[in-house]
Amino acid sequence: MILKKATRKAVKLKLNLSAPSGAGKTMSSLLMAKGITGNWTKIAVIDTENGSASLYSHLGDFNTIELQPPFTPEKYMQAIDTCIDASMELIIIDSTTHEWTTLLEENQKLADAKFKGNTWSAWSHTTPRHDAFVNKILHSPVHIITCTRSKTETILTENAGRKEVKKVGMKDQQRDGWEYELTVSLEIDRDTHLAVPSKDRTGLFEGNSPFLITEKTGERIKEWCESGVSEKQVAISEMEVVQTLDDLKTIWSKYKSLQTDDDFVSVKDKRKDELTPA
Repeated sequence: MILKKATRKAVKLKLNLSAPSGAGKTMSSLLMAKGITGNWTKIAVIDTENGSASLYSHLGDFNTIELQPPFTPEKYMQAIDTCIDASMELIIIDSTTHEWTTLLEENQKLADAKFKGNTWSAWSHTTPRHDAFVNKILHSPVHIITCTRSKTETILTENAGRKEVKKVGMKDQQRDGWEYELTVSLEIDRDTHLAVPSKDRTGLFEGNSPFLITEKTGERIKEWCESGVSEKQVAISEMEVVQTLDDLKTIWSKYKSLQTDDDFVSVKDKRKDELTPA
């Protein structure tokens, strides 16, 4: 157990765009992705929307994986791994709603088959699958933008003395609390296409006026993501202060992605010699 000073690391973005159909989630996510990466060829879209992402191929040479039903969590995770193996820097998942609706259907079938219709009992088997999907997103070493459908509701509004019917986004079609798992969650209005934050750990959007998502939005996010201390810097600083070989082993195991880095290995070997009894 190691006590250390809190330090904000350079991070990979995990952001959700929530909106009703037709609000512009796909276009917004692509423009934001371009601003973050600066390179269309390093962007991949995991598409469950009947190839809708390809309708925006005129924007640039991004990549797609078109998933086919059933949209299980395992298929999404396999697609994420495929993108990472192909050295993609940013993955757009459009949309996560299909993962959740598929699980709802499969949970009901499981309940009917094994638990006499008791869906609560069935969730003991289904929830770990969803949790694995969420953890895959949160811990992937790339930027990820998720798109989530929200349920729509028609409301009556008044504008300049005239009554108007307006469609509004209400609740995400995902598991409750989905938007709070990520770094940023933005809601896009269907009519104006303007975005507002429902959660913002970056401080870039909270308290500001509704805004249109553009490449500039992605550039601002990229600057925030890269403004922290790098993972390598954090790992080396942690190694430099440990006092036992067991703690050194803990740090080494924690940063698997750095175990081939010459600087990281060199510091580990140096500290190992220092902590090994003569």
